[in-house]
Amino acid sequence: MKLFGSRHAGDDRETSESKKPGLFDRMKQAVTRTRESFSSKIADLAALTRPIDEQALEELENALLTSDLGVPTTAAILEALRDRAQHQSISGGEELRTLLKTQLRAILEAPLKSSAAPQVPPQVPPQVLPPKVIFLVGVNGAGKTTSAGKLAAWSRAQNRSVLLCAADTFRAAAIEQLEVWAARSGVEIIKTRHGGDPSAVLYDAISAAKARAIDDLYVDTAGRLHTQSGLMDELDKMRRTAQRLIPGAPHEVLLVMDATTGQNGLQQARLFTQAAGVTGIVLTKLDGTAKGGIAVAIARELSLPVRYVGVGEQMTDLLEFSPTEFVDSLLE
Repeated sequence: MKLFGSRHAGDDRETSESKKPGLFDRMKQAVTRTRESFSSKIADLAALTRPIDEQALEELENALLTSDLGVPTTAAILEALRDRAQHQSISGGEELRTLLKTQLRAILEAPLKSSAAPQVPPQVPPQVLPPKVIFLVGVNGAGKTTSAGKLAAWSRAQNRSVLLCAADTFRAAAIEQLEVWAARSGVEIIKTRHGGDPSAVLYDAISAAKARAIDDLYVDTAGRLHTQSGLMDELDKMRRTAQRLIPGAPHEVLLVMDATTGQNGLQQARLFTQAAGVTGIVLTKLDGTAKGGIAVAIARELSLPVRYVGVGEQMTDLLEFSPTEFVDSLLE
């Protein structure tokens, strides 16, 4: 799991970096509320020294549901654990914890391994010439514009050149906010007036990115609900514009989701996936909820990988998601 600023030159910077929390510690801190809630519910189970029985599994089921894994995902996990308990037995709480970790990691890793899932790595693959075009989509309030700014800083930390495109022209505040993030992250921004044509500003942004040999172009789109067909049509127009200028673009469509919305957010994600060709998730506000299990539900029910998680308000508070570190942080 990568953290901004992980590549520094110079002794002073290295010394400063060494004082920052480790990557595992950052994730552990981010899931504190979910971990504490979950741990309090399975404390008795974890302490068991006798074989796990049906009553214990029912208690685990309730704990998983209240952590927002959702009914289908929880049912799949419990089915696997019941099968293990019936055929080989589960000796006690420690073995149950280990088996649960294995189940959760497998679910989170599946979208990255499945041939049916979008196979778009976080970095530009060799066959994609700059710029790599990344659309950020989602409803207003999920943290889309903020995530665009943080991702720009993330790319800069990977020594990549970046351009931001303010294509959310329906909200003047979104353009102004993205300008602030562009200044903070030290990147340029292509914008138009409030109410301008999003596809036109995208055209200008892609043209500029090509002329300047930019590596990553992040496009902040308008907040769209599935019921707003006109806005969805506009997104389709933007996709066509990108494809006309760069075959295969957009190379990623990241859906920005607010972790605090839990299962309601999952339904939004399902609709966006159908309409917008989503390839991955940016899960924001993970540090502000006890429903961190939604990350697992996303992976299983949508077959979409969680790419990044927002863990705070600062520019560096964005982590590249790691299933192993997430599960280990949740079930330490």
